[in-house]
Amino acid sequence: MIYPIVVYGDPVLKKKGKDIKEGELDVKQLAEDMFETMENASGVGLAAPQIGMSIRMFVVDATPMADDEDEDEEGLSGFKKVFINPEIINEEGEEWSFEEGCLSIPDIREAIDRQEELTIRYFDEKWEEH
Repeated sequence: MIYPIVVYGDPVLKKKGKDIKEGELDVKQLAEDMFETMENASGVGLAAPQIGMSIRMFVVDATPMADDEDEDEEGLSGFKKVFINPEIINEEGEEWSFEEGCLSIPDIREAIDRQEELTIRYFDEKWEEH
């Protein structure tokens, strides 16, 4: 199922998402729907608030970015994951700039500075912790 993407200015994008409890909803189906929605919009990442759900879940499929890399040196080929209740544990390293876009702010891209390394804790769609 393809959801409509919520655009900048919608209050759901400013709300803090709620944790998801195991068994509370069908996260596998929601993840499939989110991937379908994201792919339909030519995105590489989509967060649940962007489809109007104020919960802590996002999906990423970096495979299209691997096509732009020389021999996929970043290891992005096949990087398709579901992140449930993600929590940033640590950020470190030199800041680097990368041009990013957002499906909720269509047709605008900006250079964003981020640190080199990010450590997160999350559950996947099988409720396995990473």
